[in-house]
Amino acid sequence: MKVVVTGLSMVTAVGSTIEQGWSAIVEGRSGLGTFDSVSNTGVTTTWGGQVRSVPEPAPGDPDRAIQLAQRALGDALKHAGLAEVNPYPADRRGLCVGTCVGGARRGEDFHRQWLESGLSAADNRLLWQYPLHSLGDALASEFELHGARTVNSNACAAGAVAIANGMESLRSGHADLMIVGGSDPLAYLSFAGFSSLSALSEHHCAPYTRSDGLTLGEGAAFLVLEEQQAAEQRGATILAELRGYGLSADAHHPTAPDPRGRGARKAMAAALDMASTTVEQLDYINGHGTGTPANDSGELRLIAGLADAGTPVSSTKSMIGHTLGAAGAVESVVSVKALLEQMLPPTHVPADDVAQNLRRQRAEVDGVDIVPDRARSAKIELVASNSFAFGGNNATVLFSLPTSDVTAPPLLTVPLEVTGVGAVAGNAANADEIADRLFTGVPLYDQIATIAPGVKYPIGTVPDKRLSAGINPRSLRRLDRLSRLAVQAVAELLADANLSAEQVGSAGLVFATGYGPLSAVEEFQRVLLTTGEGDSRVFPNTVMNAAAGHVALLNQIHGPTATFCAGGTASISALHFAGQLIRSGACEKVILVSADEATQVLLSGFHGSRGHLSRESLVPRASSGRVFSEGAVALLLEKPDTHPERPVLAEIMGFGMAGDGSPAGTLHADPEGILRAMRGALLDAGADPKAVDVVIGVACGRTLPDALEETALERLGLRENVESSFPKALQGDTVSSAPLLGILQAIWMRQRGEVPARLDGSIGALDASKPITTLINSFEIGGNYQSVFVRS
Repeated sequence: MKVVVTGLSMVTAVGSTIEQGWSAIVEGRSGLGTFDSVSNTGVTTTWGGQVRSVPEPAPGDPDRAIQLAQRALGDALKHAGLAEVNPYPADRRGLCVGTCVGGARRGEDFHRQWLESGLSAADNRLLWQYPLHSLGDALASEFELHGARTVNSNACAAGAVAIANGMESLRSGHADLMIVGGSDPLAYLSFAGFSSLSALSEHHCAPYTRSDGLTLGEGAAFLVLEEQQAAEQRGATILAELRGYGLSADAHHPTAPDPRGRGARKAMAAALDMASTTVEQLDYINGHGTGTPANDSGELRLIAGLADAGTPVSSTKSMIGHTLGAAGAVESVVSVKALLEQMLPPTHVPADDVAQNLRRQRAEVDGVDIVPDRARSAKIELVASNSFAFGGNNATVLFSLPTSDVTAPPLLTVPLEVTGVGAVAGNAANADEIADRLFTGVPLYDQIATIAPGVKYPIGTVPDKRLSAGINPRSLRRLDRLSRLAVQAVAELLADANLSAEQVGSAGLVFATGYGPLSAVEEFQRVLLTTGEGDSRVFPNTVMNAAAGHVALLNQIHGPTATFCAGGTASISALHFAGQLIRSGACEKVILVSADEATQVLLSGFHGSRGHLSRESLVPRASSGRVFSEGAVALLLEKPDTHPERPVLAEIMGFGMAGDGSPAGTLHADPEGILRAMRGALLDAGADPKAVDVVIGVACGRTLPDALEETALERLGLRENVESSFPKALQGDTVSSAPLLGILQAIWMRQRGEVPARLDGSIGALDASKPITTLINSFEIGGNYQSVFVRS
């Protein structure tokens, strides 16, 4: 299958349309200047890339990240000819969006109210658009994108990873149309964070020349992806082909890139390999080009060392600033425009003497053409867009002019096999303890959290001693709570799997989290709002992929990496992408890990929603309210016939991913979304409802989602005739880890011949002499439903 680009959009500091933006870029006109939309208290610069053509949100308007994305996504659909008439059914239209900051401004407003006036005075409605997944929810609702939906948050590589994920959603047949891109606003948290690291330039940034720091920008960009034949059939104009992508992990440092550029080189090589092409055929590279010394010097050494050292490279960030999670999408759009217009976009070089002198030296010393100041005509057929991020996450995306003589990247049709597990959850220290408590009916939540005088809730937390076990004290100091959860689950997995260092090093690493590093964000922001200074020790752990970066660094994992942050559905999206990495040939093994904290911070966020939290226990389908437990699950996924020493514990047979159009922070009273997710998983597996032995329910003690699942099961004929299990009654709601705990439960049910956590709390019998099939459901507020069908 060839994946093609049929629509583009871009909203940045140089223009609110792609026409305005491209015109400014080719002329080398910078949009950077003094920013005034967020506080600059304690920030070392007044420079920023503010989108002044889009007014700041008024009270009652959508969050700034949503606002920018709405403008850009609407333009992309118009450009593709899909705004008025869209031939694709709504449930076959998907969305992958990358973001780093998301609704941070709403979170800051809530936190400020909390600190100044107390938790009871803080407006909980501000949090409806705070979680990263709310960006995807809002866009899916407005533009009727009711198919596969997720949010990627690999820091500055998020937009590029979203493009890769969208490509794989099309190639796997889970969508006919994918809208991919990214959006991030200017935010006080990000300015203060980069300032605390001394990473901001006090002047206009100067990538590849002065290189004394970056300038933050805001913006959004989207690409419309379709299968080539379907696009041609509807009469679309094909702008370019998405030829492939490459991902890698440096495993070098939490923030600094590998100075030898090994991870970046590996990402570029993987993209070229997927596209069945070579570096000599590259005509242009849109570089990461942040303007920081470490990034610029490493990338220029990488490019100077390529087989074709004359390949031009330029930095779009020199004119629009670093748009963080949107950067990979913005720069991919610029790369496609370079193909269409046959123009090399320039690197803007500020007029100061230092930058100008270094500009003249660059070509003499490094032999690298940075296309200074203005665009120029060139023959361009193949382009690469590079994105390198915190945590050592590297991504390269390749685009070409439409071709007729190049075959599409191959895709293996092999099952996805689970060959190893590791987990911590609630008061259970490992996977065996979780299983024992599940099958004996002992809850994992046995603690009480006090979030305000007289306000207490049950909660499940992993003992601190367990989270520090076996970790070098020097490394331990760098890890926030979310990272420690993930590290411990992976440690158990690797101890049991007996992988060689080479096998671990080449494995992929895919991370899922529902709400991200809440404790680190709260700690950093609390100090910032009360003192006006950011803490450089805490800031690196505020990015969603920090935990994955720590896992990679501690275990020296260098394979493809991606992070998903989409509430309770994040791990199923991540599981799907992990399978596609194996099927695309990117790697033979993937370590999939999910993690979410359960702390006072989390409970404080939900406290203002009446009846959302239980004061006693979680009772499915009884409107008890939710009880949160923290946890992490690690799965080893392998290509068949590559692991003779490890038995297959389970096979992932099918995925179902659906949305119901609920606006961010809400949930429609319609079972159609979860019904389509369950049907989709069975259809993907080539099975019908009669093939299901057990359903592991999503029921979390909240009236509406529990009732929607019950109705959907009844319509599928699975309510009365199939065993159902509701493990959240005992485990609590572990958010992103809940579906993966469901996969572990499927394995344990086969081993023990029993179904635990039935609605009445009893244990049921299973025939364990044959494979057992299990349908596992997940959901998130905002109307996102995902299911996975497993055979153990």
